[in-house]
Amino acid sequence: MTLKKRIAFFISLLFTILFGVVAVIILTLFSYFRKEEFRQRLEEKALSTIKLLTEVKQVDKQLLKVIDQNSINRLYNEKTLVFDAGYHLIYTSLDDAKINWTSADLEYLKKHKTFFKHDGEYEVYGVFYDTNNEDYYALISANDNYGKRNLKFLIWLVSAAYVVFVFLAWLLTFYAVRKLFRPLDDLHLKISQINERSLATRIHTNNKSKNEIDLIGTEFNLMMDRIENSYDKQKEFTAQASHELRTPLAKISALVENEMANTEKEKSYRLKLILQNINLISELIDSLLVLSRSEMLHSSSKEKARVDEAIYNSIEKVHAEFNQFKVNLEFDDAENMEELLQVECNQSLLEIAVSNLLKNAFQYSDNGLAVVKLRKTDDHLQLCISNSGILLTEQEKEKLFEPFARGGNSRNKPGLGLGLRIADRILTAYGFSIFYRNENAVNEFVIDF
Repeated sequence: MTLKKRIAFFISLLFTILFGVVAVIILTLFSYFRKEEFRQRLEEKALSTIKLLTEVKQVDKQLLKVIDQNSINRLYNEKTLVFDAGYHLIYTSLDDAKINWTSADLEYLKKHKTFFKHDGEYEVYGVFYDTNNEDYYALISANDNYGKRNLKFLIWLVSAAYVVFVFLAWLLTFYAVRKLFRPLDDLHLKISQINERSLATRIHTNNKSKNEIDLIGTEFNLMMDRIENSYDKQKEFTAQASHELRTPLAKISALVENEMANTEKEKSYRLKLILQNINLISELIDSLLVLSRSEMLHSSSKEKARVDEAIYNSIEKVHAEFNQFKVNLEFDDAENMEELLQVECNQSLLEIAVSNLLKNAFQYSDNGLAVVKLRKTDDHLQLCISNSGILLTEQEKEKLFEPFARGGNSRNKPGLGLGLRIADRILTAYGFSIFYRNENAVNEFVIDF
């Protein structure tokens, strides 16, 4: 069952129960009112009969029977009995109806003054009347035919109204829920039509509305903006990677073709160039693999890695690749930084990030020297890697950490433009920050742990 059908069913069922409770309350209250109103009529009739018998001297019993028989408020199938203090019957009406009574009823009346009970389809009321001279007991029985007829009519009317209202409630509820959920159905239709060729699809929403569906639509549009942006970047990245792979492959192809026509002396040099381009392709593939797995960095094993060890290991790796690499280490008071030197991240990935920054510092320096500073700032650790060389422009700074981005100082220098991107991905994945600054004619990358 769909959500909107469940909501409509629940609301309709709620209305059904509510209408049923209201109908029962109405009928119960009217039934109580009818019974109380009829009891009052019986009480008035019983008291008036006793008063006529005891207080009006000119009225004899035969005349009282005639008065009862022709009374305006005559009750249906009425029967009246009056007893004296000795439980002797002193008056009975002319009706053929009978009242089932015992002396226990009169004793009960003497103690409790009144009672009201049912006797089959009749209702019996008893009253004790205390005068100065003598006590009297009256029992009056009648059938409230008129009141019961009204109650039956009300039951029929309420039942019919209940059926009509319940039917309308179910009909209108399903219609209202269907209309209210129409924007959600439109959202579902839009989502089902989205594919890689229609990422520009957006939901029409009212930004000023606080309607939950409009809020969902707004968040959906923001999500689609992020997805489209990521997809565009992925396409751009794929195009750039393809271009970078095509270049060394084209060089290798040309070198192999030329190798066939070269002399023996030139073979060694040509083979060396081929090997360099193969190594470049291998490095590019390795870098692309690291970038493609960057979304897994958050879930990679976290451990207590030491920053100083990562620096030493990275220096050894870069020096093994570049013999001319030189580095100056400047560590602040290491003893006071012992706790800060331990950071929560993957040791090997941290070494990859530091190695890429050291390679970058070596390749774009004018003297092959990288300066590495490790210092304590406030309550955290900072690693600064700097070199002297051509400074980046403001435009180059904006694209510094984008893939395949290379500045004007990279002419005639080997590189792929992925090292800084990989370092940025690794560091930001673990909550660290990296930024570039060029102060005092020095290029400097700062890692804030």
